[in-house]
Amino acid sequence: MSFAPARLRNQRLVGPGLESPAAVVRWLGAVQSQDYTGATWALSLRCGGVTAASINRAFDAGRILRTHVMRPTWHFVAAEDIRWLLALTAPRVHAVNAFVYRAVELNEATVRRTTRLITRALQGGQARTRLELAAALEQGGVPASGLRLAYIVMHAELNALICSGPMRGKQHTYMLLEERVPPAPALKRDEALAVLAARYFTSHGPASVHDFAWWSGLTVAEARAGLDAVKSSLESTEIAGKLYWGPTTTPTRPSRNAAPARARAAAPIVHLLSNYDEHVVAYRDHSHSLDPAAREAMRTRGTAPLAVHLIARDGLVVGGWRRTIERINATVTTQLLVTLSAREKKAMREAAADYGRFLNLPVTLATA
Repeated sequence: MSFAPARLRNQRLVGPGLESPAAVVRWLGAVQSQDYTGATWALSLRCGGVTAASINRAFDAGRILRTHVMRPTWHFVAAEDIRWLLALTAPRVHAVNAFVYRAVELNEATVRRTTRLITRALQGGQARTRLELAAALEQGGVPASGLRLAYIVMHAELNALICSGPMRGKQHTYMLLEERVPPAPALKRDEALAVLAARYFTSHGPASVHDFAWWSGLTVAEARAGLDAVKSSLESTEIAGKLYWGPTTTPTRPSRNAAPARARAAAPIVHLLSNYDEHVVAYRDHSHSLDPAAREAMRTRGTAPLAVHLIARDGLVVGGWRRTIERINATVTTQLLVTLSAREKKAMREAAADYGRFLNLPVTLATA
C-alpha cells in the first residue's frame, strides 16, 4: 500500500493549500529548517507559490521563528507556539546534548554567565549575529568559538532565552525571545502533547507512533501518550502488523492561490522537494517515501542522486536535484534514478519554473 497520495494531500503538497507561510508552519507543527532557503521553498510549495521575498518578510516580522526545538536542529515554528513547544521538547534535547555540554564545559555556572552576557547584549530589542554574540561572550570572559559557541547558543534557544531575529543581509540574527514574541497562553504538558500529536498525525499521516517519536524528539512512551489523547479523532490503518494513524477527512479549505485539485490530479505530479522537506524527513521509516524502481536502482547506482534535494513523482522519491543560485539566474541540475515519461518530464520542467517564480529568477533545468 502506498501512503504517498494521502501524505501529499495532508501535507498540502496537492489540492487545497494554506493562506500564508505562517499557516503552513502552524499546520505542520514545525518545519525542519537548518537549510533556510530550502525550508522557505518547502513553505512556498504549500501556500500557492508565495515568493521567497514574501516569506522572508514574514520571517523578519517574527510571524515565523527559527530555533532549536524538538531535535538538536533548527525548525521553523509559529510565534504563538514557540513557548509551549520548547517547554515540551527542550528537556529531551538537553538530555541528548548532555555529552557535548560536558565536552565543551558548558556547566550550570557557565550557563548562568552566558545567560547574563547574552541578555545584556540583546536587551532593548537588539538583534545580534552569532559572531557578535561570540564577541560579547569573549568580552565577558567566556571563550566562545566553534562547537562551544554553537552549543552555548543552542542551549540559550532551548531555554527560551533567545530565538531568531530578522535577517541582516544573508546573516541570521538572534533576539531575546521575551522581546521578540508576544505573550501566549501556556499549555500543561498533557495538553501540549495532545496538541502536537494532533497536528502531526493530521498533517503528516498516515504515520506510526515511532514516526511521531522520531519527528518530535520525544520518547516513544511520550509519543504514545500524545497519540492516545487524540486517536479518537483519527483513523488507523494496519499494515504488516503495524498501525498507522491519519486524519479522518481530507483537508478541504481552499487557498487563494492554490491550483484546483481536480486540474492537478489529471496530470503527473512532480515535486522538487527541499533536502529536509517534511514529506520525507518527518518519518523514521522512509520506506513509504521511496519509489520501488528508485530503490532497485540504488542497489547498483548508490544514493548519490539523493545527496542534496529530492525529486518526487506522485509523492515518491525518484531522484535528486541541486541548485545554483546566482544574482541574475538559477540552475536546477537533476539526477534521476528512474526514467520519466514525456508528460512527467514536462511536469518536472513546470516544477522548475515554479521554483524560478519563487526565487524571482529565470531557471535553467540541466541534467547531471
